[in-house]
Amino acid sequence: MPDALHIRQLPGLCPYTPVYDSMRAFTDVRGPGAPDEIWVLQHEPVYTLGMGGKPEHVLNAGAIPVVRADRGGQVTYHGPGQLVIYTLLDLKRRKLAVRALVSLLEQAVIDTVAELGIAAHRNGGAPGVYVAGRKLAALGLRVRKCCSYHGLAANVDGDLAPFAGINPCGHPGLPVTRLADLGVGMNCDEFAARLLPTLCRLLAAATVDTVPSLRRSRRAPAAQAGAMHG
Repeated sequence: MPDALHIRQLPGLCPYTPVYDSMRAFTDVRGPGAPDEIWVLQHEPVYTLGMGGKPEHVLNAGAIPVVRADRGGQVTYHGPGQLVIYTLLDLKRRKLAVRALVSLLEQAVIDTVAELGIAAHRNGGAPGVYVAGRKLAALGLRVRKCCSYHGLAANVDGDLAPFAGINPCGHPGLPVTRLADLGVGMNCDEFAARLLPTLCRLLAAATVDTVPSLRRSRRAPAAQAGAMHG
């Protein structure tokens, strides 16, 4: 059975770039025995463009910064009221292919919202989780050294207006939704408490431990460390 998962809860609203840099640094320094980690957080408002993302999919950024990231895919939005789960996993050790991880992340959201009475589904050719054709959760991954980072973002109770400033995930006019509009009165912490056990079960984690958040410097916890998008 794969080894333990460490869960890091990052408090408050996190600027995107320091967390992004920490994910990359964590992956760079981790060794074959380093535990896998899941980072749980919300970001300050930001648009992120994948490696092959086309700037023309940013229609009107306004005051929201646009950051280029090394995941696959096009453009998406992160902000308050959106639950972000970053999956820093040794895929070789877990015997997971990238497509299998994408499917697993989608299934974790589908199973969790099913417990809340919501019928969610995949959309072939456009990774993510949808409800009646509206996108509820987006996925973005990068794999380096057989290890993944980035992850998923689920709209819980945040303002969806910034999605009008982009073609979400490169699809003009793609409608988005949030749990609040689907009759679920939860905040991000409450939804995370439902989603994380499902995700850990699907990952077949032997044990799950909560570990301290990142240091205030937002650098990767090196002492403990040994592409698809939709």
